[in-house]
Amino acid sequence: MSDKLTEIMAWKRREIAPLVRPVPEAELAAAHTRLPRPPSFAAALRRTDGRLAVIAEIKRRSPSAGEIQAGASALVQAQRYQAAGADALSVLTDEKYFGGTLADLQGVTAHFRTTPPAVPCLRKDFMVHPIQVLQAREAGASAILIIVRALGDEEIQSLAAAATAAGLDALYEIHTEAEIERAVRHGARIIGVNNRDLAVFRTDLALSERLIPRFPRGVIAVSESGISTRADAARARAAGAHAVLVGEALMRAAEPSTLVADFRAA
Repeated sequence: MSDKLTEIMAWKRREIAPLVRPVPEAELAAAHTRLPRPPSFAAALRRTDGRLAVIAEIKRRSPSAGEIQAGASALVQAQRYQAAGADALSVLTDEKYFGGTLADLQGVTAHFRTTPPAVPCLRKDFMVHPIQVLQAREAGASAILIIVRALGDEEIQSLAAAATAAGLDALYEIHTEAEIERAVRHGARIIGVNNRDLAVFRTDLALSERLIPRFPRGVIAVSESGISTRADAARARAAGAHAVLVGEALMRAAEPSTLVADFRAA
């Protein structure tokens, strides 16, 4: 694990410590039954027309890029992505490093429940405990993120089981061949290659080109980070990606719909 990721994960464990308690799968299942059912994240990434799906990210800042769009309204950005035809959204809910909040996710999903078309949302955060999965389900998320390199096998299993009980998909983020194997052992159906090396914050699309062809048949492949042009998206698609996750380029775009169309045309 990189020094920065180690720092972030240590902070996240301290941040949620006051909330940690046993979260039985029965409680998660009851929440899934009680709450409005979110749209399927996995289904959205397998477009029926065979084109590349676009996961548009709401991200105000990041450790690598600094301030991207300080003070941006998550709801307004979600509406722009919805109008652009994004297949899914990724909503940052980490405040310290990315400027997001759980309230951002809640506001976005509440909007989609009243203003169709509904767009599935990934809770993008550093997940370490099932209590965060329950928060995600209560906030209307369709999926959670599991960063394989940041977690032990017991933690991954705990998060995966919690997501299943809560009716959520899980995006397993990987960066190496060994992490593909770990994700698959835990039953991953959606695997994303983070093209950004968190140790040195260098981004290289060649990583998706090398790793995605190693995914088992049937796994939904996502290429994350470093995608800002149609050519970038075309490289990801040629490598076998079903979807791309794009944050910075779309947050900076004057008209997101133009970029989304470019990515789809790859």
